[in-house]
Amino acid sequence: MNTSLANPSRNGIGIQVRGLRKGFNGEEVLKGLDFEVRPGEIFVIMGPSGSGKTVLLKHLIGLETPDAGEILIAGEPIQSAGVMDKYRMAMVFQSGALLNSLTVGENVGLYLSEHRLKPPPEIARIVAEKLEVVGLRDAVDKWPSELSGGMKKRVAIARALVIEPQLILYDEPTSELDPLSAVVIAEEIVRLNERSQVTSLVVSHDRDLAFGVANRMAVIHQGQILTIGTPEQIKHHADPKVQEFLRAHFKRAEPHPNQ
Repeated sequence: MNTSLANPSRNGIGIQVRGLRKGFNGEEVLKGLDFEVRPGEIFVIMGPSGSGKTVLLKHLIGLETPDAGEILIAGEPIQSAGVMDKYRMAMVFQSGALLNSLTVGENVGLYLSEHRLKPPPEIARIVAEKLEVVGLRDAVDKWPSELSGGMKKRVAIARALVIEPQLILYDEPTSELDPLSAVVIAEEIVRLNERSQVTSLVVSHDRDLAFGVANRMAVIHQGQILTIGTPEQIKHHADPKVQEFLRAHFKRAEPHPNQ
């Protein structure tokens, strides 16, 4: 991913996925995906576990190579030499991926310090600024073990912001969070998008998050895109598979008559 911080643009970049196919051990996991993420929007890819979301995300960050099809970043194929280094892309991992041996401030500034991109006083200023953005400036000297799950996710977002990204990828950003913390993370995603016009691509099975933050969304099922549209369009989509996913909820089994 991009290491350049010179003359950062405040505008998001677009993504195009064309005919993306991927299989493992003879089983096709992605079955010809086609969708576009517009610059500056929040686009959510939503679907149940096992639908292909994780495999798709690995392609978007360059960890997997498709069997067929292509992914374009700002109109350029990501497989082309230098493209992944040309644009500023950041990822917020499902686990937060903080290093327990470093303080919050050190985690947030790690990229800048490891690559010696800024002098220490400037790194400290940037770290404080990004922690302020996510409401955690007072946590700069805390250890990850002292943070709640929601706070760890917000630190991970602050860490992503240090490169002034044009594109942020979120992998299940509300997983393992209580409902209140999940709402805070959703609000952060929307606020960051409005503040900097960064393009945000969110991969999630959390329906409340998806409908709460998306400008547009895609529903993926068994490696295929069922539909793409605004939240309102998705809510009223006639496809029974879409409605089955949207209406799924836990049902407690009836007790056996002999119990």
